[in-house]
Amino acid sequence: MTNSGPARRFAGLGFRTRFRAMTTSPEPDQAGSESRGDLQVRRGRGRPRDPETDGRITSAAAELMLQRGFDRTTVDDVAALAGVGKATVYRRWPSKEDLAVAAMETLYTAEIPEPDTGSIKTDLAAVYRSVLEFVNTPEGAAFLRTSIAESVRDERIAELYRGATERREAQSRATFERAIERGEVRADLDIDSAIQWLGGLLANRAITHRPMPTVDDADTLVQLTLRGVLA
Repeated sequence: MTNSGPARRFAGLGFRTRFRAMTTSPEPDQAGSESRGDLQVRRGRGRPRDPETDGRITSAAAELMLQRGFDRTTVDDVAALAGVGKATVYRRWPSKEDLAVAAMETLYTAEIPEPDTGSIKTDLAAVYRSVLEFVNTPEGAAFLRTSIAESVRDERIAELYRGATERREAQSRATFERAIERGEVRADLDIDSAIQWLGGLLANRAITHRPMPTVDDADTLVQLTLRGVLA
């Protein structure tokens, strides 16, 4: 299996990510020094901690968690996929829970570009199509399910998910504010409700294991939104 990383596959669906390209060559387990913020922690002789190795490990962990879930993902399997020794993983993250947090954090760097076409209708259509295309891929469906499940299990992941959601909502809020300035949308609009309802629909479908709306449903969902917001 090539460890290209799930976040890289998101980029192919119109998402931006800072996730770097990974290699699969194994790194010998060596002690070294690692940086934690402004502190330099000495761990004996050897090379400093390698960010590229960190990336390979978190990419492998994210990929396996999306495929299998947290409970069925083992550190042994993560190490094998990343091409490193098990000790290399534990030297960076003392528990599987800590590794899961780091892995999920890499996924939440992906963002949907926010269009600015000059029309609320075409802006919404572009965003809805991107979102619906994403959640109807195996990676997208797994990402949504894993985000929900892991947020319940670990408050640290919940904070990451919440932060990513708030960044996305800030983008959408700007879209509606521009539409208000153009006179397209009511000035008294409850913007939060307008931007959260699609996410709520998708989360409900994921939790109840019902089929997701598809890209073919995008225009219908846009019309439902516009009925509640137009001036």
